[in-house]
Amino acid sequence: MNLEELKKLREENFKKHKKKKREYYLKSKQKDSDTKYKNYKEIDYAKELDNDNFAKNIKLIVKKQKEFIDDRKEQIIRKIVEYREKKQSYYQKNRDQRLAYDKEYREKRKEELKEYRKDYYKKNREKILAKQREKRKNNKE
Repeated sequence: MNLEELKKLREENFKKHKKKKREYYLKSKQKDSDTKYKNYKEIDYAKELDNDNFAKNIKLIVKKQKEFIDDRKEQIIRKIVEYREKKQSYYQKNRDQRLAYDKEYREKRKEELKEYRKDYYKKNREKILAKQREKRKNNKE
């Protein structure tokens, strides 16, 4: 087989596949539309919205909404509790590693932190001293 024959064969197979796919899609679409409206019943709005039925319907709707919200509330609370437990267990499990890393980090950055604190104190010396004077004054009184 040469290249042209292969291309033609591939194109034919692709067309067959597309046709088969389209038929399947149309068939499934037809099934959906048949079942969709099978249980459909017409609503008599005059009857539904008169004074007696209207109050009943509103109460029913409110009751369903409240049940839904209560169910969701329980699920949300359960998820929060689950998350807290998971977080706590992870914290306990990796506590030693984290503490070792923090210690190592502080040791590594010790000199940089000293320089930063010195510079910060020099820049904000007046503000810091004013705050200290204010605190001393308040403590004396």
